[in-house]
Amino acid sequence: MAVFQVSRIRSWTVAGMAALSLLWPGALAAQQAEPLPDYVLEAFGAPPEIPEGPLSEDLKRAVKMAFVDSVTEATWGRDQNTALAEIVDAGDPRLVWLISDLMRFASGPQLSVALTEASSVLLGKRLPRENGWGNVTDHLIAWDIPAPPDYLATKRAIFTTVVPGWDKIFVEGDIDWRHVSWGGVLIDDRAFDTTDAPCNCIPAADKPEVSTAEEATWLSDDAIVFGVEVNGEYRAYPRRIMEVREMVNDTLGGRDLGIPYCTLCGAAQAYFTDQLPAGVERPVLRTSGLLIRSNKVMFDVNSYSVFDTFLGTAVTGPLAEKGIVLPQASVVTTDWGTWKAEHPETTVLIEDLALGRDFDFRNGRDANGPIFPVGDVDPRLPVHEDVVGVVAASGTPVAFQRSQAVAALTRGEEVAFEEVRLTLDAGGLRAVDASGADLGSHQAFWFAWSQFHPETVLWAQ
Repeated sequence: MAVFQVSRIRSWTVAGMAALSLLWPGALAAQQAEPLPDYVLEAFGAPPEIPEGPLSEDLKRAVKMAFVDSVTEATWGRDQNTALAEIVDAGDPRLVWLISDLMRFASGPQLSVALTEASSVLLGKRLPRENGWGNVTDHLIAWDIPAPPDYLATKRAIFTTVVPGWDKIFVEGDIDWRHVSWGGVLIDDRAFDTTDAPCNCIPAADKPEVSTAEEATWLSDDAIVFGVEVNGEYRAYPRRIMEVREMVNDTLGGRDLGIPYCTLCGAAQAYFTDQLPAGVERPVLRTSGLLIRSNKVMFDVNSYSVFDTFLGTAVTGPLAEKGIVLPQASVVTTDWGTWKAEHPETTVLIEDLALGRDFDFRNGRDANGPIFPVGDVDPRLPVHEDVVGVVAASGTPVAFQRSQAVAALTRGEEVAFEEVRLTLDAGGLRAVDASGADLGSHQAFWFAWSQFHPETVLWAQ
């Protein structure tokens, strides 16, 4: 993996920062296609002016030197410093997206500071040096800064040099490549049913071994599980295992399922991966090692089609060309004691699948909020508030605040939106229609649900 070091920081940083003092918030009039929400302006200030049109040939050469050659040559020296100075002098905030991409892989405090300072000049706002990459990227997302010309080609060169296995991932499609970043792990590109094959990745579990509830003496009653029911068969996926695996390809109730769990957004989802159009092989879902606004980017290892993990929509590759959208089964987030008491016939994944690990990311690593950039967050709820979300038949997404919905249902009140009805299931929540048919709901953190469903309705009592 490429490692970058700074041999020297050019004097442009001092001169640039002196000039930057003239640009502190509001000095440049924003030119946005649509006005930004007030909460974005309050949190991030006014965005910079954005130029249009192609880059000059000189600037293209500087971009290649700073963002491509530095990675392929695994170095940062005088030529890169000169190129970065030319990029700053160009005054084009669109290029900060490439600075952000480079920052994700850069090591060494001097280079991180230099790239943060360059971003500050181009964005017209003094950004903290601490967590420079996160602060820079949050502003880019929140302000919706456009990508520079030929962005994907340059980004692809950066990322695939670091991890060659991403060469089939970084292709054109219905995905906003600006928001894609590295999650700190490598791609799981193992073939199907290779659960035991070692990999330097987050290893998906294929065809996982299960036991009865009585046999699962290792699992405490207060352990969090993700419960799924298909055609009258019930199965529990312990969070302890899902935090290690993050992806399971399973069969339940005679149906094939792909079950991703994003530790960062608190969401386990169950997608049906069978009964697809003729000629479409069952997608085998894997973790790419990439994130999009702190949500895992999953892909089908057979076709290398990328899926929107939150929506189940193929966004690149052959499956996107065929318009594949995976339907969902509901996932009920609850505790093991309540789930097995209400569904005693349930099966559960065996302890060995946890690989001897016992993480609790929610109450540990992620306790203080998202650890990767997400940009602006809808302020109607706290970022880590649990919601249960579903898309109504009208196409309208709706989120139910879990705590309020459980309280209302416990009091015997109806929790509904259009045809959607929430019901209690083993201490968790499930969305059904008026006939009781499952609607494919799941629980997630508010920041995740609201950013992938920006037009979501928030249910209120």
